[in-house]
Amino acid sequence: MRRRLACWMYEGLLMFGVVFIAGYLFGTLSQTRNALDNRHALQAFLFVIFGIYFVWFWAKGQTLAMKTWNIRVVDKQGAPISQRRALLRYVLSWLWFLPPLGVSWLLGLPGREAAVLALGWVPIWAILARFHPDRQFWHDALAGTRLVTSLPTGKPPKAA
Repeated sequence: MRRRLACWMYEGLLMFGVVFIAGYLFGTLSQTRNALDNRHALQAFLFVIFGIYFVWFWAKGQTLAMKTWNIRVVDKQGAPISQRRALLRYVLSWLWFLPPLGVSWLLGLPGREAAVLALGWVPIWAILARFHPDRQFWHDALAGTRLVTSLPTGKPPKAA
């Protein structure tokens, strides 16, 4: 579980670069001068870019962060997942964020309070994985996927 969360945090670091490049591309193509102009279009654009990134890599088995932490996404039988299942996993993975964002929107909470709510929800959602019979995250259970340890292929480690 800890490796998965560490991988998740590393993935967030990598996604910072994806957001930077995608935001620069969006701003250049749309001639946006202020960050708050076209905000919703930028959010939709990033949602699509994130989707392309994750679906592409998950259908191949691993993202860059997953390779670092020797984690692979597979279906329930242990086979690689299709792009359709990877897309389903991507949409369901937003369960990490959509509930607090929806509540914040419904209650009209300012940004700071919405961030606190989101930061409180993420650990709760992670802890809920302990209640799954296989101790997997719920978006994986709903998508019919699971994360497995994937040792790198190649030379065996040298004995000391």
